[in-house]
Order: sequence, then structure tokens, then C-alpha cells
Amino acid sequence: MSQSHSSHSSHKPAFLLSPGEWALVAAIAIAIALTALVDANHSYWFQPFDSLRDIARNTALLGIFALGATVVIIAGGIDLSAGSMIALSGTVCATTMLALAPAQMMGFKPVGAVAVVTGCLASLLVGFLVGTLHAWLITAVRLPPFIATLATLVGLRSFARALCESTTAAFTPTKSALINISDPFFKTVRDNVWIPVAVFGVLAIVTWLLLTRTVLGRHIHALGGNEQAARLAGIRTDNVKWFAYCFGAMTAALAGLFYMANESVAAPVNQGRGHELNAIAAAVVGGCSLAGGVGTVPGTVLGTIFLRVVIDAVSKIIKTGADVYEGLIVGIVVVIAVTLAQVGQFAKGGRGLLPGALGLCAIPTLAVLCGAIVSMTAGGRIGIAAGVGAAVFLSLLRTWESRRFA
Repeated sequence: MSQSHSSHSSHKPAFLLSPGEWALVAAIAIAIALTALVDANHSYWFQPFDSLRDIARNTALLGIFALGATVVIIAGGIDLSAGSMIALSGTVCATTMLALAPAQMMGFKPVGAVAVVTGCLASLLVGFLVGTLHAWLITAVRLPPFIATLATLVGLRSFARALCESTTAAFTPTKSALINISDPFFKTVRDNVWIPVAVFGVLAIVTWLLLTRTVLGRHIHALGGNEQAARLAGIRTDNVKWFAYCFGAMTAALAGLFYMANESVAAPVNQGRGHELNAIAAAVVGGCSLAGGVGTVPGTVLGTIFLRVVIDAVSKIIKTGADVYEGLIVGIVVVIAVTLAQVGQFAKGGRGLLPGALGLCAIPTLAVLCGAIVSMTAGGRIGIAAGVGAAVFLSLLRTWESRRFA
């Protein structure tokens, strides 16, 4: 099923989107319109270019490694270490430049083109090595992808912090868990938002061509669709996995360089923390199936834009403390997106969203959750009304499903 779907998608004209992708375009437009109306400061009206710049920057930074996550997911894998890879990448670049030009780094002066290029290449090389490690753990040691990348999720960040502290202890008077970056190259990248946007656009085109116009792309879809069948068809599945995980880790390493430039610091303790879930969320919202074999680059690009527009809307509407709700919003968006994608399968399978006793218990749970979220953001009375409304809606939905599938 997934293999035929991907084959059909690969022959689709470039300018055409699937119905789900058009739905994402509509969702993005609706989210922007609602934000423009609800935002008390009306930022989209009075500061359109500033708002566009912020969304474009955040979309590009997330999208760069979301494309890597897309390739891994289509290949039937998962990579939970992207956030830690971002931290490690920035740390490797900063420590390399510190080792090559310690006086300039400590004096906040330009370190020179050689140090900058060497640092960036070192980060990409580390991304390749981490991807190779993932592929080896999964194909040779036979660890499940979840376990292998969960280990590096924890391990890479700890390694990055140790590397940062040992390097600063060796080349500076004091040991530190962060390294400030002041080279003009990275300042230019930080100040010109269209540099990461252009890199994201080029990488999206390259990834799209790879997945839809090459033999390797067909093998990636076949591997995710049915690994056993792909192996019997003569596909060297271990090599395809190696490519997928290296691509995912190297895009995260590339994103790490932009995060370091954007924040003017390499901070392995917090940099990129939790970002791997945002990348997976963008891919899933864009139509990727976590079962593998299904997914498109346009879908991931639109999913990334939608996710960033929603997060930006939360920050503009809630104002103070909006970051507290970011993870909650991302989780809700992913659940809704996957649920909507499964509605057709529910109908074909003759089952509903709220079956049996479990469905009955889910109604008050979801209603209380809805009411609590609205209460925290919009006030107690509105929250109570939202919770009651959700309970009534879900009860009616259960009644309708019980009659339809009886």
C-alpha cells in the first residue's frame, strides 16, 4: 500500500499537491487570519515584515533538520537525537575555532576564514560519524532505532558538554559550559534571515529530487514500506539505512551551525533541547507515516510552516509565558493531525474514535483536558464552557458512531 502510494506520488507533477497538503495550506491561512484578528497588538497588520522575518527564520531552522527526519521516517526509522546533535554540532564548531584561534576567540575578534571553514566542516563530519554510529547500532548490533537514538539523545548532549568544558579548560583561564561566538561570518548569518531560508529551500529541492527522481529514493520508500520485501528484491537495505541516518544527522549538524550563529553562543546544556520532537512533529503533520514508506518533502515543508505559525500565534496571543505552552501545543497539533489522517481508516474498518468502555472513559478525560487548557489561557468561565462543550460534542459523536457501526 505505502509503496504504491509513494510510487504514485513520485510521478505527480511538481506543482500539484495532495489533498492533505492543500488542507495544510488552508490551515496555515486560517491560523494566520485568526492570529491577526485575536492578537491584541495586531502584529501581523502593523509589523508584517518583522512577523514574516521571525516566522521565516524559525521555519528555516526547524525545516533544515525536519527534512532529515523525513528521510529517516520514510525509510522506516526514527531519530530521537536531532536536538542533541544540534548541541554537539555547535559545540564542535566552537571548540575547533577556539583550538585554532584561542586569542581571537577570547578577545571577541574575527578568527579568520580557515578557522570558520574548519569548524563548520568538523561539525558536518561529526554528523556523518553519528549517522554511521546509528546505522551500525541498528543494522549490525540489531538495536531498535528507538533505543539506539534514545541512547544518543542522552549521550551526545553529555559528550558535547564535556567537550566544551575540557576545551575551555585547556585554552582559556577558566572552564566553562558555553562558548561565545563573535566572528563576523556568524553575525552575518544571524542578521540576514534569508541565508538560512535559502539553505532550507535548496536543501528541500535536493531532498525532493532525491526521494522522487532517483533509484536511491525509490529504495528508501521500498525499505520503509516493507523491509523484508525490499531485501528479497535485491535492495541493500543496510546501506540505505546508513544513508538515511547519515542524512538525518548531517542535516541536524547543519541546523546546529545556524542555531549557534542565531544565538551567538555554543551552549550544549540547553541548545536544541527537545527540538527533535518538533522535527518529527513537522514530518508527521506533513503526512509522513511513522510506520514508514509514506511521506513527501512538500508535506514536510508545509508541516514545518504550519507548526511555526501555530507556535508564533501562541506567543502573540498569550504574550507572557507563551513558551510554557509550546510543547503542549505541538503535542496537540500532532495528535490532531494523525487522528485526522486515520479517520478514513477508522471508517473502512468499521470502528469509531470512542468505542466501548474505553471511549466512554475518554470523554470526561478529554473534556477536563480541554477545559483546563482553555482556563489557563483564557480564564475560568470560558474554560468551564469549553470543557462542557467538549463533553457534549464527544457524547454526540459517540452516540452517532454507535448507531453507524452497530
